[in-house]
Amino acid sequence: MAPRKITVFTGTRAEYGLLYWLMTDIDRDPDLELQLLVSGSHLSSEHGATFRKIEADGFTIDEKVEMLLSSNTPVGTAKSVGVGVLGFADALSRLAPEALVVLGDRYEALAVAQTAVLLRIPVVHLHGGEVTEGAYDDVIRHAITKLSTFHVTSTETYRRRVIQMGENPASVFNWGAIGLDQLNRCTFLSVSELSEILQFPITNPYFVSTFHPATLAEEDQVESVEAMLAAFDHFKDHQVIITYPNADDGNHGIKVRVQEYAARNPGRVLAAHSVGHLQYLSAVKHSSVVVGNSSSGIIEAPSFDVPTVNIGDRQAGRLAAKSVLHCEPSTDAIIDAIELALSRGYVEPGEVVANPYGAGDVTSKIVELLKTRKLSIKKQFFDLPGSGS
Repeated sequence: MAPRKITVFTGTRAEYGLLYWLMTDIDRDPDLELQLLVSGSHLSSEHGATFRKIEADGFTIDEKVEMLLSSNTPVGTAKSVGVGVLGFADALSRLAPEALVVLGDRYEALAVAQTAVLLRIPVVHLHGGEVTEGAYDDVIRHAITKLSTFHVTSTETYRRRVIQMGENPASVFNWGAIGLDQLNRCTFLSVSELSEILQFPITNPYFVSTFHPATLAEEDQVESVEAMLAAFDHFKDHQVIITYPNADDGNHGIKVRVQEYAARNPGRVLAAHSVGHLQYLSAVKHSSVVVGNSSSGIIEAPSFDVPTVNIGDRQAGRLAAKSVLHCEPSTDAIIDAIELALSRGYVEPGEVVANPYGAGDVTSKIVELLKTRKLSIKKQFFDLPGSGS
């Protein structure tokens, strides 16, 4: 019997890092054939052309679909979705997979998921059911849920929410956050190794920071990132490693402010498009605090026992460990939160912070699902008890 062809989609650097081990295990399994579909910011030189990192890791990219416009506006984002659908239709038709794996909540993922359904390709969706009230990713995530046949959620709360949306409980699995598999399978870099690879001498304690556009937030995003950067100036004894924002509209102003800040602080601040998933997690592991509004501060950082200062509304509504400290996007509030994080005042002495997103044993279960389950786009709406007609 020929191996099942499984297409894995990635459109961003962060998503690729989360999918790395799943891609590896699909590629190694004799019953499955990995097909890699790459799009979005991976193909943009403006965002670091991170498809080269995928190739450097030894993966073959089967299809590349250019879709990202450089307009930095909502209209440009909407048009990018249309461009993506056109390209994904041809790419998926050529690949003809038995299933498409999609992670998360971004517009690139929405474009490929809706294309797959129209081509009768079942979608396996990771990280459904979550809530991020400060970004339009929230509604995109739920739309992808309704386009998908199978669902792998990161907590039981999110599993119940997906079922509440009409998905059959037999097709919804709470297996935890797939990104945590890296904690059990990676050999992390030491600080000296990290310094050498990044070509940035790490001589002090340091913060790791990423600030993405909060596309539904009321606060001005440039003002918010300026408040964060001003807060860093309060901690001159700490270096800062900053990764640039994602490709959401509004990213340009954030990126410019970060570039300017790094230029004013040579030797103390490193700003980069992408440092690679192993380097990034190694940086988080050895950092004093993760600061910004990226989901990595909420999902991965607690497993390293590293506190997070989560700024603003982008991640509002997402389950979080006690080590995740939420604050308003003002300089004083960010300073206060960082000081609390550094003092570890958020826990009792000796208390171990529990991560609600699991223990990092997800990938093998997804591989088994892809190998053994009947794959089809046909499904019935599941009514909760007492709610049916």
